[in-house]
Amino acid sequence: MSERGSPTRAHAASPEFLPIELSGVEELRPRRTSGVRWLATAALTLGLSAAAACSPDTAGPVAPSPAPGRSPTTQVSQPGQTASTSPGPGATVPGIRMNVVALKDGSFDITEEVMLPRATNILQVQLPASGAELPGMMTKTLPIATNLRIQANGVTIPLASSSVTNTTDVPLTTAATNLRLTYRLSGSTVRRTESKPERASSALRPLTAISEGGLPTTFTITGGELLNAVCPLLTETRCAVGDPPNLSVLQGIPADKALVVLQLDLPQPQ
Repeated sequence: MSERGSPTRAHAASPEFLPIELSGVEELRPRRTSGVRWLATAALTLGLSAAAACSPDTAGPVAPSPAPGRSPTTQVSQPGQTASTSPGPGATVPGIRMNVVALKDGSFDITEEVMLPRATNILQVQLPASGAELPGMMTKTLPIATNLRIQANGVTIPLASSSVTNTTDVPLTTAATNLRLTYRLSGSTVRRTESKPERASSALRPLTAISEGGLPTTFTITGGELLNAVCPLLTETRCAVGDPPNLSVLQGIPADKALVVLQLDLPQPQ
């Protein structure tokens, strides 16, 4: 039998070559393991770097959050400031403020607020002129103020009569700069046509106009639809401002010229 086919020869050769093959495997295996670990470490490092670059936390500068309890749109009042709901003549500076409510019968409920430049203990009151010679009226009227109440510096003044029929002096129990008059003005309206019973012309003037003729006067008309306003004592007699249906009366008219003839539609019964 040849040496290739001899089992004994083959068995004898096994111990001679096997250690050499195993030795080669043993030398390569540690190197392969170290290479795999190095590649894994490098891949992990690159992965973390890419994740950090793409993170929204580092994408750009972030605006600072508002401090707790503070809103960007909130305005804080300064110490000593007092909000006024209706500043202006008659309220915060010397002047007269007329709040006029038209009633369906042609009368007016009026609140007249006055701030005088100096204290007084005598108040002169005067009704609007008769409509006999007033433009837009040209009909005699007999104005009268009823239910008159007067407060001077917040104190109610006792009156001998709550009606005013002509120019008169009203004594005040205390000298005052701030006055508040409430009353109903009647007899100062002329109905224009029978076909439009709501159409009317009315004359208004502050009761206190005679006391301080230079005080700026403002009118607020509600309760009806104002169509026009004429101030016959002004050089420019038309004193309506704006366009219908949002007309108003010129503001700041001197008190001694604040005679106003309104053309308006009175409120109708419901």
